[in-house]
Amino acid sequence: MENKNNPHIENHAHSAEHEVRIQKVEALRALGIEPWPAEKAIKHTVAQVLSEYAGEEKEYVVAGRIIATRFHGKSAFVVIQDGSGRVQLYLKQDVIGDVLFKQFENLIDVGDIISVRGLTFTTKTGETTLKVEEYTLLSKCLHPLPEKFHGIADIEIKYRQRYLDLISSPESKHKFLTRSKVISFVRRYLEDHGFVEVETPMLHPIPGGAAAKPFITHHNALSSDFYLRIAPELYLKRLVIGGIERVYEINRNFRNEGISTRHNPEFTMLEFYWAHHNYHQMMDFVEQLIKTVIQGSLNTLQAQFGEKLVDFAQPFARLTVQQAIVAHSSITDKELTAQTIDETLKTYKVHVPNKNASVGEKLFLLFEEVAEAKLIQPTFIIGYPIETSPLAKRDPENSAFAARFELFIAGMEISNGFNELNEPFDQEERFKEQVKGRESGDDEAHHYDEDFIRAIQYGLPPTVGCGIGIDRLVMLATGTTSIKDVILFPTLKKI
Repeated sequence: MENKNNPHIENHAHSAEHEVRIQKVEALRALGIEPWPAEKAIKHTVAQVLSEYAGEEKEYVVAGRIIATRFHGKSAFVVIQDGSGRVQLYLKQDVIGDVLFKQFENLIDVGDIISVRGLTFTTKTGETTLKVEEYTLLSKCLHPLPEKFHGIADIEIKYRQRYLDLISSPESKHKFLTRSKVISFVRRYLEDHGFVEVETPMLHPIPGGAAAKPFITHHNALSSDFYLRIAPELYLKRLVIGGIERVYEINRNFRNEGISTRHNPEFTMLEFYWAHHNYHQMMDFVEQLIKTVIQGSLNTLQAQFGEKLVDFAQPFARLTVQQAIVAHSSITDKELTAQTIDETLKTYKVHVPNKNASVGEKLFLLFEEVAEAKLIQPTFIIGYPIETSPLAKRDPENSAFAARFELFIAGMEISNGFNELNEPFDQEERFKEQVKGRESGDDEAHHYDEDFIRAIQYGLPPTVGCGIGIDRLVMLATGTTSIKDVILFPTLKKI
């Protein structure tokens, strides 16, 4: 019996099993059986077997990994799975012969990949099953498969050896198939609305497009430092300037920041830009995009997220930063004035890193502290202070605010969008302000990008841009509360 409290004993057991399987490889080869032969023609999938069976005997040739075996004297029930599902096999000694049956019993293990030719029938319990007439070993598995995941040690296996997770957990596999669906629906929606997909650089000579600390690398041939991109924004806007007026990219961003249930240093973003439209129109567009993706992926507009039921069918709410603070706390508007906000920040123990922070910046910090996590149902937040949005245009209705929105669902930021700043002089001044912030110790402040200033001097049309976190969108679609469970290979500490 495995000792769950002693990994050395568990590893020893696995090592002993490994040695037994190595001996089986030698025994197979002694019989002239290659444990890893060339490919064999496979005519059908498990899904075909299950969907086409209508009570009549029919021959199928399928391949899959053995998940379970149960021997009953001269017969055995075996479960295999391929990429489309699981099916039960029935092996009978007088059907496949004494030699093949004994070889299966003694030399074939759970985890091995086999092909079988068999006839469909229904067992007494009503399960569709293949009566095997012949089988072939396609790939010998040299380690036992984990039965299930639980506890810290198993979580490590789940993330570090994702292939075992996918083999053993249909639920986990379903999440990643849903992820693929989500991305497919996003692409289809954008392309149906005339957007063009592009790819922009991952290595940037100047980091920009978001407030974040970058990863730094060095290119030997050019003798230059480069940065893994924190956002594709400045490159995509260059393409709008060049005349691609509806453009999008789905790709990785990298930010040298903390790891949590909602943050991974390497993550997938959708970023897209739409010339001659504004952030109000973009909110309508994003709302319909999200609803289309959720409906297409789940066949419903209600999604369970932990203990919360998120209703995507209702119109998404729209609140200003200040309205959200008042709505989701006991704070009143009177406590948010220039004269009272410092006392309010002290009461709620909100740290203000910049001693010269404006009232708007302080409001934003307070919003993050008291309101953000309470935005469960889809809610657009608007009325962002211009100081917190260095690449956004000012709202034409109130120049103290940015023409910007963020979409929050289940307490997570899902999307960020704004009217893009296209006045070169204003953009240059804001870059200079960001440089001052960097000089005073803000590692996340933007660098000065001279070429981007030159680019918008050629004329960036009125444009709205938007980013949507694909990983978090998949979390919503799969009811997953940890981002590690929707990223195939999350970033982990070396061992």
